[in-house]
Amino acid sequence: MTRPPSPLIAQLASELEPVRPVRMGHGRALLAVSVAATIGIVALGLGLWSGPLHGEAAGMFFVANALIGLVGLVSALAVIRMAGPRVGARQDGARWLLAALAILPMAAVLLAAIEGQIDWHEHATHGPECFIAGTCGGALVAVALVAWLRRGAPVALRVAGFYTGVAAGALGSFAYGLSCPVDSIGHLGIWHVAPVAVSAALGRAFVPRWVRW
Repeated sequence: MTRPPSPLIAQLASELEPVRPVRMGHGRALLAVSVAATIGIVALGLGLWSGPLHGEAAGMFFVANALIGLVGLVSALAVIRMAGPRVGARQDGARWLLAALAILPMAAVLLAAIEGQIDWHEHATHGPECFIAGTCGGALVAVALVAWLRRGAPVALRVAGFYTGVAAGALGSFAYGLSCPVDSIGHLGIWHVAPVAVSAALGRAFVPRWVRW
């Protein structure tokens, strides 16, 4: 004897609508577009520093900016993966890179203490400008990652918010850093890393409110 279909199940099934699957490739493409647009805005608005091409940049310029950019990239890819519902996902790569990035401000403060430089470097007036520009420069990346998280179903919202902030701050600072001619450890270690810390705190506080499902 066949049972008649349940009216409740039939009602629930009638309300179902097909949804587009969340593909990681789409998220990576969205990230690439946002980063390219950020760099393009910096290049058009401020111009890129030609020092690296002419051999005028110190080694610290390449080390600091490469590390900041790598932290942003790995953190952004971690956020893209978080859009898929999963429990217990580890972000060891991003954590180790953040630990490595923390060496830069520690070295800057240590050298400042040893050398007795209160201002940390001879171009201290450029520091706040780089901090503000680097923090604001991550806006497009933040919008792209939040939009991607809203498409998916992230489980750990605070962790996703934290790494969204890290990615936005690091990639914004990286993009602006391509135009900054100050290449001392005091400048890069303080003013170019500070946007990462501030954006991480803002992301952890506000992104979960915008992504909650």
